[in-house]
Amino acid sequence: MSLVARHLEENGLPTVIVGSARDIVEHCGVPRFVFTDFPLGNPCGPPWRRDVQRTVVAAALDLLVSAEGPRTTVVAPVAWKGDPEWRGRYGRVDPAERERLLAQGRDRREKAEARKAQARGMPLAAGEGTKET
Repeated sequence: MSLVARHLEENGLPTVIVGSARDIVEHCGVPRFVFTDFPLGNPCGPPWRRDVQRTVVAAALDLLVSAEGPRTTVVAPVAWKGDPEWRGRYGRVDPAERERLLAQGRDRREKAEARKAQARGMPLAAGEGTKET
């Protein structure tokens, strides 16, 4: 999206990026950026938190009007569910769940490979694309 924003800006369409990957977005050199310190995939805040989402969108609209120069970054005045320590828990896998999740991943990859092979019209090797029991 950062590169798309740069392209749009070069063609006269003002943009504001709202996101969480600050190092990446700033490296790409977007003109205006609202940084939200949220888990990836949640740039405007938690689901169903309209108050937080409105605050982020308002910050983006304000930045669109008020940016004084290129590469302007504003930090949104909100925290993830009011918990600045979310990073310590984000993406952590409970050791008791590790084997189950690994098996799920293997099964998903095998099924995807089977679908790809079928789409190419290739026969499957014995045991390929099926879950052994």
